[in-house]
Amino acid sequence: MPPAVRPVVALALMATLAACATVDPSQDTAEINRMLTDRGAPALGWETNGTVNDEVTVQAWLDEPMTPDRAVAMAMLRSPRLQEQYGELGLARADILEAVQIANPRLSASRMSVEDGPGTQIAYGLAMPLVDLLILPSRVRLARAEHERARYQIASAVMDVSLEVEAAWYAHVAARQVAEMRAAVAEGLDASADLAQRYFNAGNISELQLSREQAAASEARIDAARAAVEARMARLELTTLIGLTGPEAEWQATTVLPLPVAIEDDPAELRRMAAESSLTLLAARREAEISASAAGVTSAFRLLGDTGIGYEREEESDGSRISGPTLDLELPIFNQGQARVARAQAQLRVARARLARIELSSANAVEAGAERVRVTSEIVRIHREALVPQRETVVARSQEQQNYMLIGVFDLIRAKTEEYDAYQSYLEAVRDYWLARVDLMRVVGARLPSERQKTEASPSVSEILSPPAGAALQGMDHLQHGASAPAPDAPATPDHSNHGGRL
Repeated sequence: MPPAVRPVVALALMATLAACATVDPSQDTAEINRMLTDRGAPALGWETNGTVNDEVTVQAWLDEPMTPDRAVAMAMLRSPRLQEQYGELGLARADILEAVQIANPRLSASRMSVEDGPGTQIAYGLAMPLVDLLILPSRVRLARAEHERARYQIASAVMDVSLEVEAAWYAHVAARQVAEMRAAVAEGLDASADLAQRYFNAGNISELQLSREQAAASEARIDAARAAVEARMARLELTTLIGLTGPEAEWQATTVLPLPVAIEDDPAELRRMAAESSLTLLAARREAEISASAAGVTSAFRLLGDTGIGYEREEESDGSRISGPTLDLELPIFNQGQARVARAQAQLRVARARLARIELSSANAVEAGAERVRVTSEIVRIHREALVPQRETVVARSQEQQNYMLIGVFDLIRAKTEEYDAYQSYLEAVRDYWLARVDLMRVVGARLPSERQKTEASPSVSEILSPPAGAALQGMDHLQHGASAPAPDAPATPDHSNHGGRL
């Protein structure tokens, strides 16, 4: 190899090695797992997906009630969406490899014969783009930064999916509880409508009263049917997010939601956490830095254009040889790289504006999210300490009045229905609280510090419908259920031992 060719070839080899070292795929999973773990999220788990150990682990989890932590952990093994998000990193890696690669060297050759004379002229040439070689260190630096930004982005997407799974679990459990409540109410109002028909047949109520009870029963059946469908859809959504199908989809979930934590997080602390931990914010900051560096490189080398360097060797017809370096210089007369500079500057402005928007949105979203959590927690408290006990008292006093025939049995049933509606509203308030916390974690970019607090469990539907003595909501006097209505043609007998009638 001629000595003059060696520097060009050496530069090409160095560029290839630098590009390979820029994006080491073996570090991607470890780095993403570190970012997730630092933010309280579970690590990825599908690297060995499909192995015997994974299947045994999944089956063991399916034999136990599906908790939110177990649902997220299972999603880390089975969720197609997570694998799709992680696959995006491979595309980003390919883009980065393409960005750091310099153009291939160009080899030229010619053979020309002397017209009407002896001998031929043979020429060989090797050329490479000068700009690619000069800006290679900058491109490698930018590629590494871009790969880091891609890791932030993918880790953020993975965390978002894990939070979606958690939110879907809360929605599923609450939807199932509501469906059970609506089914109990529908069953009770059906019995009320049958009782009203008996009263009407005996001439004790008017057709108007009968129609009211029958309409209430019809509405209750409609509400129960809608609630049942919503519960099935919520279960399907969670099953799909986890990545289960077939017999695996027959899992059982825990039956209750936890109550709110005692002390909520300080919004100022959450804003600080978001500024430091939000992967979306970190990715936007890295993008702005990359755009600024890229704009500087583009401006510095704007005039070189497609300038190239190389080496040529010629063998003349008389047998002599000539060789030497070459320079193919593009004269920046008409095109001085204005478009490239303008594009780079525009990309920088877009990146900075996006960063400012995300920073502003993050700060406001944390403030609004913390306020939403606080308000929903207060709504849960009002249900526990005020609305539900008040509805229970209404039922208790209505039962007493109905025992003494001061009000009709249908007034008592109506009071009981309103009590169950209050319980349903209470369960929905607990659901809304946890969904608000999930949304807050999404904007903060990490698990909330208040999760370290222990919480009590909210009541199950079975406890609401027939609570054991002394095992009810704190501060609430649950009513007994199961009293039967008197016959339409028999006088009511006072019964002070039973404070409620089951619907």
